[in-house]
Amino acid sequence: MDKRKIILSILGVLLIVLAVFGAKAIIDSNVKEVPETTKVVKNVFVETVQNRKVPIIVPANGNVTALKKMELFSEVEGIFQYSSKNFRPGQRYNRGQVLLSINSEEYAASVRSAKSELFNNITSIMPDLRMDYPDSFQKWQNYLDNFDVNSTTKPLPEPDSDKEKYFITGRGIQSAYYEIKNLEERLRKFNIVAPFDGVLTEAAVNPGTLVRPGQKLGEFIDPSVYELEVAVGKKFSDLLKIGEDVALQDLDGNQTYTGTVSRINARVDRASQTIQVFIRIEAPDIREGMYLEAKLDARDEENAIEIARELLVDRSKVYVVKDSVMVLEDINPVYFSSNKVVIKGLEDGDKLVSAPVPGAHPGMKVQIQEQEDTAKAEEF
Repeated sequence: MDKRKIILSILGVLLIVLAVFGAKAIIDSNVKEVPETTKVVKNVFVETVQNRKVPIIVPANGNVTALKKMELFSEVEGIFQYSSKNFRPGQRYNRGQVLLSINSEEYAASVRSAKSELFNNITSIMPDLRMDYPDSFQKWQNYLDNFDVNSTTKPLPEPDSDKEKYFITGRGIQSAYYEIKNLEERLRKFNIVAPFDGVLTEAAVNPGTLVRPGQKLGEFIDPSVYELEVAVGKKFSDLLKIGEDVALQDLDGNQTYTGTVSRINARVDRASQTIQVFIRIEAPDIREGMYLEAKLDARDEENAIEIARELLVDRSKVYVVKDSVMVLEDINPVYFSSNKVVIKGLEDGDKLVSAPVPGAHPGMKVQIQEQEDTAKAEEF
């Protein structure tokens, strides 16, 4: 029994020693330093910064309108009776040709009636003119001899004295004459003639239609000269000049044109802070309502470069590589376009990261490659 107790005591001591040393070994293994992992080096494309003079080109767009445009409205009432050509959109008229004639027989009869009354009034004063103003009699006689109710009324003879003038006025001759001139002016409004060579772009009535005052009849334009209205930011308004050439293109970019800045509005739009700029265009294939994009040369920015907008970080920083490490560099964005940005602040010779790097962060170790062409950057 004594031997058994001794053996059990020895085993217990051994177990305690093993437990103590095992725990220490576990603790030592937990505090042991982990070996440093190897850092991954990425390949990046860069381009060497070369500051230069960068032209700032402001894009703008708008719809083309005819410089000479006439909306046809009626000032009188009557039946649309006649046009020198078929009154339809696309029809061409030469200057002086009748665009639209409204039946005026009834009104013309009232004008002839007023002329006849004037003729009778002058005839009634002829005996008094012979007696009191013999020197003026003959000119009034000649006026009557050439009087025609179917022609435009000619101006009355000029009186030779104040007495003659008062005499003519007192008999109501002058007031009747000016009343007739007013009627004749209104009679001319029954015929609308082309003020220039052009094309009818809109026709709202047909022959036989009853036309009322204020009714729109159509639209007539000169197809040789057009104008493009665009809105340009206020900060570029003082850099644009009248007479500058402007490059234009259609939406597809297939057709290009050249225009000239013809007018610049003096007022700034309060809502958009833009200014209207008008560009004159003369081209045979331009049409009313076409949508064109203009590229306005605003100014040249010295000591700047142009890069893709996707290279910007927080709109005011870019990545450059220094000693094989990526560094965020503060820059000054000068002008933003749809996919480009003009920046200043980098030094000549800086290695600018020219393509986005997934997971990029300051301090990342990289291996740089000079970008020889755009195709390489796109493949990367």
